[in-house]
Amino acid sequence: MKAVRFHEYGDPGVLRYEDVEQPVPGAGEVLIRVAATSFNPVDGNIRGGFMQGPIPVQLPHTPGIDVAGTIDALGEGVGGLAVGDDIVGFLPMDGTGAAAQYVLAPAEALTPAPKSIPLADAAALPLVGLTAYQALFDHGKLTAGQRVLINGAGGAVGGYAVQLAKNAGAHVIATAGPRSSEAVTSAGADEVIDHTTTGVSTAVAEPVDIALNLAPVAPDELAALITLVRPGGVLVNTTVWMPAPSDEERDVRGINLFVRSDADQLAQLVALTNSGELRVDVAERVPLAELPALHARAAEGTVHGKVIVVPSAD
Repeated sequence: MKAVRFHEYGDPGVLRYEDVEQPVPGAGEVLIRVAATSFNPVDGNIRGGFMQGPIPVQLPHTPGIDVAGTIDALGEGVGGLAVGDDIVGFLPMDGTGAAAQYVLAPAEALTPAPKSIPLADAAALPLVGLTAYQALFDHGKLTAGQRVLINGAGGAVGGYAVQLAKNAGAHVIATAGPRSSEAVTSAGADEVIDHTTTGVSTAVAEPVDIALNLAPVAPDELAALITLVRPGGVLVNTTVWMPAPSDEERDVRGINLFVRSDADQLAQLVALTNSGELRVDVAERVPLAELPALHARAAEGTVHGKVIVVPSAD
Protein backbone atom coordinates (compact mmCIF):
# COMPACT_ATOMS: atom_id res chain seq x y z
CA MET A 1 0.00 0.00 0.00
CA LYS A 2 0.97 3.66 -0.28
CA ALA A 3 1.74 5.79 2.76
CA VAL A 4 3.51 9.03 3.61
CA ARG A 5 6.26 8.59 6.20
CA PHE A 6 9.30 10.38 7.58
CA HIS A 7 12.43 8.44 8.47
CA GLU A 8 14.08 11.29 10.37
CA TYR A 9 12.85 14.49 11.98
CA GLY A 10 13.12 17.69 9.98
CA ASP A 11 11.41 20.11 7.63
CA PRO A 12 8.60 19.00 5.25
CA GLY A 13 11.22 17.65 2.85
CA VAL A 14 11.69 14.58 5.08
CA LEU A 15 8.19 13.30 4.16
CA ARG A 16 8.19 10.50 1.58
CA TYR A 17 5.29 9.02 -0.40
CA GLU A 18 6.28 5.36 -0.55
CA ASP A 19 5.27 1.71 -0.62
CA VAL A 20 4.87 -0.02 2.76
CA GLU A 21 3.51 -3.38 3.86
CA GLN A 22 -0.22 -3.46 4.54
CA PRO A 23 -0.65 -4.12 8.28
CA VAL A 24 -2.59 -6.99 9.85
CA PRO A 25 -4.86 -6.31 12.84
CA GLY A 26 -3.90 -7.83 16.17
CA ALA A 27 -6.13 -8.47 19.17
CA GLY A 28 -8.46 -5.55 19.82
CA GLU A 29 -7.54 -3.84 16.54
CA VAL A 30 -9.28 -3.24 13.22
CA LEU A 31 -7.85 -2.60 9.78
CA ILE A 32 -9.37 0.50 8.19
CA ARG A 33 -9.43 1.32 4.50
CA VAL A 34 -8.78 5.04 4.79
CA ALA A 35 -11.23 7.43 3.14
CA ALA A 36 -9.32 10.41 4.52
CA THR A 37 -7.15 11.73 7.30
CA SER A 38 -6.62 15.41 8.03
CA PHE A 39 -3.81 17.86 8.61
CA ASN A 40 -3.41 19.23 12.14
CA PRO A 41 -0.68 21.69 13.18
CA VAL A 42 0.59 19.13 15.70
CA ASP A 43 1.54 16.92 12.72
CA GLY A 44 4.14 19.51 11.72
CA ASN A 45 5.45 19.76 15.27
CA ILE A 46 5.80 15.97 15.53
CA ARG A 47 7.56 15.79 12.15
CA GLY A 48 9.91 18.60 13.17
CA GLY A 49 10.96 16.69 16.30
CA PHE A 50 9.51 19.27 18.71
CA MET A 51 7.14 16.83 20.45
CA GLN A 52 9.49 13.94 21.25
CA GLY A 53 8.80 14.33 24.98
CA PRO A 54 4.98 14.27 25.11
CA ILE A 55 4.48 12.33 21.84
CA PRO A 56 7.33 9.85 21.30
CA VAL A 57 6.90 8.21 17.89
CA GLN A 58 8.85 5.36 16.35
CA LEU A 59 10.67 6.14 13.08
CA PRO A 60 9.81 5.76 10.29
CA HIS A 61 6.52 7.39 11.25
CA THR A 62 3.27 7.84 9.33
CA PRO A 63 1.40 11.03 10.40
CA GLY A 64 -2.36 11.51 10.50
CA ILE A 65 -4.20 11.46 13.84
CA ASP A 66 -7.72 11.70 12.43
CA VAL A 67 -9.23 8.88 10.40
CA ALA A 68 -12.44 8.30 8.50
CA GLY A 69 -12.85 5.09 6.58
CA THR A 70 -14.33 1.63 6.26
CA ILE A 71 -13.45 -1.42 8.34
CA ASP A 72 -11.64 -3.95 6.16
CA ALA A 73 -10.68 -6.61 8.74
CA LEU A 74 -11.18 -7.34 12.44
CA GLY A 75 -8.60 -8.51 14.94
CA GLU A 76 -9.27 -11.12 17.59
CA GLY A 77 -11.76 -10.16 20.29
CA VAL A 78 -13.28 -7.15 18.53
CA GLY A 79 -17.03 -6.85 19.13
CA GLY A 80 -19.62 -4.31 18.13
CA LEU A 81 -17.96 -3.60 14.79
CA ALA A 82 -18.20 -5.38 11.45
CA VAL A 83 -16.33 -5.46 8.15
CA GLY A 84 -17.88 -2.81 5.92
CA ASP A 85 -18.77 -0.40 8.75
CA ASP A 86 -17.98 3.26 8.08
CA ILE A 87 -16.19 4.70 11.09
CA VAL A 88 -14.40 7.80 12.36
CA GLY A 89 -11.76 8.01 15.05
CA PHE A 90 -8.93 9.78 16.84
CA LEU A 91 -5.84 7.54 16.59
CA PRO A 92 -3.17 7.27 19.31
CA MET A 93 -0.87 10.27 18.82
CA ASP A 94 2.27 8.20 19.33
CA GLY A 95 1.17 5.41 16.99
CA THR A 96 1.12 4.92 13.23
CA GLY A 97 -1.16 7.48 11.61
CA ALA A 98 -3.69 7.42 8.79
CA ALA A 99 -1.73 9.16 6.01
CA ALA A 100 -1.93 5.86 4.13
CA GLN A 101 -4.34 3.68 2.19
CA TYR A 102 -4.86 1.45 5.24
CA VAL A 103 -4.28 1.92 8.96
CA LEU A 104 -4.68 -0.12 12.13
CA ALA A 105 -6.76 1.36 14.96
CA PRO A 106 -7.72 0.26 18.45
CA ALA A 107 -11.39 -0.69 18.25
CA GLU A 108 -12.26 1.38 21.33
CA ALA A 109 -11.13 4.58 19.58
CA LEU A 110 -13.76 4.28 16.84
CA THR A 111 -17.36 5.35 16.47
CA PRO A 112 -19.80 5.12 13.53
CA ALA A 113 -19.20 7.89 10.99
CA PRO A 114 -21.79 10.61 10.36
CA LYS A 115 -24.38 9.69 7.74
CA SER A 116 -25.15 13.30 6.79
CA ILE A 117 -21.79 14.19 5.20
CA PRO A 118 -19.37 12.44 2.83
CA LEU A 119 -17.29 9.82 4.66
CA ALA A 120 -13.98 11.50 3.80
CA ASP A 121 -15.17 14.82 5.22
CA ALA A 122 -15.71 13.16 8.62
CA ALA A 123 -11.91 13.15 9.01
CA ALA A 124 -12.22 16.88 9.71
CA LEU A 125 -14.07 16.19 12.97
CA PRO A 126 -12.20 14.13 15.61
CA LEU A 127 -9.17 16.04 16.91
CA VAL A 128 -10.47 19.59 16.53
CA GLY A 129 -14.04 18.71 17.51
CA LEU A 130 -12.87 16.90 20.65
CA THR A 131 -10.54 19.80 21.51
CA ALA A 132 -13.48 22.21 21.43
CA TYR A 133 -15.77 19.82 23.33
CA GLN A 134 -13.27 19.04 26.08
CA ALA A 135 -12.32 22.71 26.49
CA LEU A 136 -15.92 23.82 26.95
CA PHE A 137 -17.46 20.94 28.86
CA ASP A 138 -14.74 18.86 30.56
CA HIS A 139 -12.69 21.84 31.70
CA GLY A 140 -14.98 24.87 31.33
CA LYS A 141 -18.07 23.10 32.79
CA LEU A 142 -20.18 25.21 30.44
CA THR A 143 -23.88 25.58 31.24
CA ALA A 144 -26.72 27.45 29.56
CA GLY A 145 -26.80 31.20 30.07
CA GLN A 146 -23.06 31.62 30.61
CA ARG A 147 -20.86 34.05 28.70
CA VAL A 148 -18.00 32.49 26.72
CA LEU A 149 -15.08 34.28 25.08
CA ILE A 150 -13.40 32.29 22.29
CA ASN A 151 -10.09 33.86 21.36
CA GLY A 152 -8.94 32.67 17.95
CA ALA A 153 -12.36 31.51 16.79
CA GLY A 154 -11.45 31.69 13.11
CA GLY A 155 -9.54 28.40 13.13
CA ALA A 156 -10.85 24.86 12.86
CA VAL A 157 -11.20 24.34 16.62
CA GLY A 158 -12.86 27.73 16.97
CA GLY A 159 -15.55 26.92 14.44
CA TYR A 160 -16.62 23.90 16.48
CA ALA A 161 -16.26 25.75 19.80
CA VAL A 162 -18.59 28.53 18.66
CA GLN A 163 -21.21 26.04 17.47
CA LEU A 164 -21.01 23.86 20.59
CA ALA A 165 -21.16 26.81 22.97
CA LYS A 166 -24.12 28.33 21.13
CA ASN A 167 -25.92 24.96 21.05
CA ALA A 168 -25.42 24.75 24.83
CA GLY A 169 -27.22 28.07 25.32
CA ALA A 170 -24.20 30.31 25.92
CA HIS A 171 -23.68 33.93 24.89
CA VAL A 172 -20.67 33.62 22.58
CA ILE A 173 -18.09 36.35 22.06
CA ALA A 174 -15.52 35.44 19.41
CA THR A 175 -12.35 37.04 18.11
CA ALA A 176 -11.54 36.56 14.44
CA GLY A 177 -9.75 38.30 11.61
CA PRO A 178 -11.49 39.72 8.52
CA ARG A 179 -10.95 36.47 6.55
CA SER A 180 -12.95 34.37 9.01
CA SER A 181 -15.40 36.78 10.64
CA GLU A 182 -18.27 35.78 8.35
CA ALA A 183 -17.77 32.07 9.07
CA VAL A 184 -17.63 32.74 12.82
CA THR A 185 -20.86 34.73 12.63
CA SER A 186 -22.59 31.97 10.65
CA ALA A 187 -21.37 29.45 13.26
CA GLY A 188 -23.48 31.33 15.81
CA ALA A 189 -21.29 33.92 17.54
CA ASP A 190 -23.31 36.66 19.22
CA GLU A 191 -20.44 39.14 19.08
CA VAL A 192 -17.40 39.09 16.78
CA ILE A 193 -14.32 41.16 17.64
CA ASP A 194 -11.86 41.92 14.83
CA HIS A 195 -8.61 41.30 16.67
CA THR A 196 -6.65 43.04 13.90
CA THR A 197 -8.22 46.41 14.73
CA THR A 198 -9.56 46.10 18.30
CA GLY A 199 -8.03 45.06 21.59
CA VAL A 200 -9.94 42.19 23.16
CA SER A 201 -9.66 43.66 26.64
CA THR A 202 -11.34 46.89 25.60
CA ALA A 203 -14.01 45.20 23.46
CA VAL A 204 -15.35 42.82 26.13
CA ALA A 205 -17.59 45.03 28.26
CA GLU A 206 -18.81 42.50 30.83
CA PRO A 207 -16.92 39.63 32.49
CA VAL A 208 -17.16 36.16 30.96
CA ASP A 209 -17.56 32.82 32.73
CA ILE A 210 -15.17 30.99 30.41
CA ALA A 211 -12.34 32.29 28.26
CA LEU A 212 -11.04 29.82 25.69
CA ASN A 213 -7.71 30.67 24.09
CA LEU A 214 -7.04 28.95 20.77
CA ALA A 215 -4.55 31.48 19.38
CA PRO A 216 -0.72 31.56 19.60
CA VAL A 217 -0.75 34.87 21.47
CA ALA A 218 2.05 36.56 23.40
CA PRO A 219 2.23 35.84 27.15
CA ASP A 220 0.98 39.32 28.03
CA GLU A 221 -2.07 38.84 25.79
CA LEU A 222 -2.84 35.52 27.46
CA ALA A 223 -2.48 37.16 30.88
CA ALA A 224 -4.87 39.91 29.78
CA LEU A 225 -7.56 37.34 28.98
CA ILE A 226 -7.75 36.18 32.58
CA THR A 227 -8.70 39.69 33.69
CA LEU A 228 -11.87 39.35 31.61
CA VAL A 229 -13.00 36.24 33.52
CA ARG A 230 -15.36 36.68 36.47
CA PRO A 231 -14.35 35.42 39.93
CA GLY A 232 -14.77 31.64 40.04
CA GLY A 233 -14.47 31.35 36.25
CA VAL A 234 -11.89 29.61 34.11
CA LEU A 235 -9.38 30.25 31.33
CA VAL A 236 -8.78 27.19 29.13
CA ASN A 237 -5.68 27.39 26.97
CA THR A 238 -4.90 25.04 24.06
CA THR A 239 -1.47 26.47 23.22
CA VAL A 240 0.21 24.06 25.62
CA TRP A 241 3.76 25.37 25.08
CA MET A 242 2.68 28.51 27.01
CA PRO A 243 1.14 27.71 30.42
CA ALA A 244 -2.21 29.26 31.28
CA PRO A 245 -2.02 31.83 34.08
CA SER A 246 -4.32 31.71 37.10
CA ASP A 247 -5.63 34.43 39.39
CA GLU A 248 -5.84 32.84 42.83
CA GLU A 249 -7.07 36.00 44.54
CA ARG A 250 -10.18 35.99 42.37
CA ASP A 251 -10.43 32.18 42.17
CA VAL A 252 -9.95 32.17 38.38
CA ARG A 253 -8.39 28.89 37.26
CA GLY A 254 -6.01 28.56 34.34
CA ILE A 255 -6.16 25.16 32.63
CA ASN A 256 -3.90 23.80 29.90
CA LEU A 257 -5.76 21.45 27.58
CA PHE A 258 -4.07 18.50 25.89
CA VAL A 259 -6.78 16.80 23.84
CA ARG A 260 -7.43 13.08 24.33
CA SER A 261 -9.24 10.46 22.28
CA ASP A 262 -12.77 9.73 23.55
CA ALA A 263 -15.08 7.62 21.38
CA ASP A 264 -18.16 8.43 23.49
CA GLN A 265 -17.65 12.17 23.13
CA LEU A 266 -16.92 11.72 19.43
CA ALA A 267 -20.21 9.83 19.10
CA GLN A 268 -21.97 12.86 20.60
CA LEU A 269 -20.32 15.10 17.99
CA VAL A 270 -21.39 12.66 15.25
CA ALA A 271 -24.97 12.77 16.55
CA LEU A 272 -24.94 16.58 16.46
CA THR A 273 -23.60 16.42 12.90
CA ASN A 274 -26.33 14.01 11.82
CA SER A 275 -29.02 16.22 13.38
CA GLY A 276 -27.70 19.29 11.58
CA GLU A 277 -26.72 21.04 14.83
CA LEU A 278 -22.99 20.81 14.08
CA ARG A 279 -21.54 21.83 10.74
CA VAL A 280 -18.36 20.14 9.53
CA ASP A 281 -16.40 22.55 7.34
CA VAL A 282 -13.70 21.34 4.94
CA ALA A 283 -11.58 24.02 3.30
CA GLU A 284 -9.53 21.75 1.02
CA ARG A 285 -9.26 18.13 -0.09
CA VAL A 286 -5.67 17.18 -0.91
CA PRO A 287 -4.41 13.89 -2.45
CA LEU A 288 -2.21 11.81 -0.14
CA ALA A 289 0.75 12.13 -2.50
CA GLU A 290 0.64 15.91 -2.00
CA LEU A 291 0.86 15.75 1.81
CA PRO A 292 4.54 16.88 1.82
CA ALA A 293 3.56 20.00 -0.13
CA LEU A 294 0.69 20.61 2.31
CA HIS A 295 3.13 20.45 5.24
CA ALA A 296 5.33 22.97 3.41
CA ARG A 297 2.42 25.35 2.87
CA ALA A 298 1.43 25.01 6.53
CA ALA A 299 4.99 25.87 7.59
CA GLU A 300 4.72 29.02 5.47
CA GLY A 301 1.43 29.96 7.13
CA THR A 302 -0.63 29.73 3.94
CA VAL A 303 -3.06 26.97 5.02
CA HIS A 304 -6.40 28.28 6.23
CA GLY A 305 -9.28 26.16 7.47
CA LYS A 306 -9.48 22.41 7.84
CA VAL A 307 -7.75 20.31 5.18
CA ILE A 308 -8.46 16.62 4.65
CA VAL A 309 -6.01 14.28 2.94
CA VAL A 310 -7.43 11.63 0.63
CA PRO A 311 -5.58 8.47 -0.49
CA SER A 312 -5.93 7.26 -4.06
CA ALA A 313 -7.95 4.10 -4.62
CA ASP A 314 -5.23 2.17 -6.43
